[in-house]
Amino acid sequence: MHAFDVLGDPVRRRILELLADGEQSAGVISEVIRAEFGISAPAVSQHLKVLREAGFAAVRAEGTRRLYAVEAEPLQEAAAWLERFRPFWNQRLDALATELARGKRSRSTKGNQ
Repeated sequence: MHAFDVLGDPVRRRILELLADGEQSAGVISEVIRAEFGISAPAVSQHLKVLREAGFAAVRAEGTRRLYAVEAEPLQEAAAWLERFRPFWNQRLDALATELARGKRSRSTKGNQ
């Protein structure tokens, strides 16, 4: 499965956001996802499985708990692929910054008159 197929799902993106804050138990992840998305515990488990199998998450056992953590490599690969498009949005962000600066100058000029 391609990285963007995995990241294209809002539930999986949210799980990764939770894991970005640090290792989380399957129970905590399931509780948050079920509350936010209204899906069943087995559905959350399926999303966790997809993340594991695609390499985005690692799991380790601690007694009866399963603890999940982010794996950086697939995210780095996705970021590297996106990097080639950075000039497109940087150019637009630079243009936006210029327009905002013009607007501030215009407002301050009008206020001084």
